[in-house]
Formats: sequence, C-alpha cells, structure tokens
Amino acid sequence: MSGASAVSGVDPVDPLSAELLRSVVDVARAIFGAEASSVFLLDEAAHELVFQAVSGRGEAFLVGRRFPADSGIAGWVVTSGEPMIVADLSRSAAFDRDFAKSTEFVPDALMAAPLIHGDRVLGVLEVLDPAPQARSSLGELDLLALFARQAATALRLADDRRGPARTARPADPAPSPDLAEGPRSRALDLLEDLRSVLQSPV
Repeated sequence: MSGASAVSGVDPVDPLSAELLRSVVDVARAIFGAEASSVFLLDEAAHELVFQAVSGRGEAFLVGRRFPADSGIAGWVVTSGEPMIVADLSRSAAFDRDFAKSTEFVPDALMAAPLIHGDRVLGVLEVLDPAPQARSSLGELDLLALFARQAATALRLADDRRGPARTARPADPAPSPDLAEGPRSRALDLLEDLRSVLQSPV
C-alpha cells in the first residue's frame, strides 16, 4: 500500500477534520445501535479507500489502513454513489469476507452511505451490525444518507478553512417526516454542533 497522502482534499492529520470524523462515527454507532462504525475517505490519486475514523471494533488499529477503492461494499457505494443496507452479508457477493477477516471483525450486516459533496464522492460512512430494526427500514437508510451528506459538507468546509476565509455554511437538512424523530434529532443535533465548530474563529 502507498504511504500517507492527502485524501479527497482533506488533510488526514488536520485536528478539526479528525475531531469531526471521530464525532461522526461515534454518533452514527450510537444512533443505529451498531457494533462499529467507520469513515473511509477516498484517496483519488491512489484509488484507495482509507480508514480515517473508527468507533467500536477495530478502533485501536484500523485508522490509516488502506484498501482498493473498488473492493467490497464500500467500493460499490463509492462507485455508485448510492447508500446500501445488507441485512445478511453471508448472501452478498459484493462483501469481501477475506478483507473483513483481516480487520479481526466479520459483521453479519451493515449499512453504508456515500459522503457526497457536489458531484464528488469523498468517501463512505459505514455502520456494522446495526440493531435489527435498522436493517430493514428505508427510513433508517435515509437517515444514514442524510447524516453522511451533511458530514461531507462539513468536511469540505473544514478543508476550506485552511485556505481563504469562506462564508458558506453547511446546507440545512431537508425535512424528512418519515424518519424516526428520536434518532433524527440526535443526528441533527450533532450536525448543528459541527456547524458551530466550523464557524468558530480559527
């Protein structure tokens, strides 16, 4: 694997980006009752996905690990730009079981959504072994996609702050009345916190 490099325009060692990503995976894991949650960012030059934040299983050793950007379900999400729920990974041809074994955690189910800003896919947000009710609900997948979309916007703004001053803000989430109010409120509370961090003085 290649060495460290800029990933989709986001410096992986930038403290603001690192804190933001850690918040995203911690809250995503809690919202969906998952065993683990990860953010992979796309290194376009190397065509690799990089573990940039991990909560739960694997958090002690997976950050910084790379794998081909067209590999597994995360690779499918990057390529398609679409979110995905797989309730039974034993039946998924896209699931890279050998890679999962190398991470020391083979989940039974996962949810994944692309981090999209404009027309670019910046990476993928995954939750592994979410609570059973989250595995069969389109509303929960919509929530994950909303969360990933807003997190991607915040990531780009964090990157912009290292350049000339910008006045842009993350877009307010579109109303989603079908989403469960409890999890949705917790996710939007986090995004409001991220917005406050991004607007604070450098």
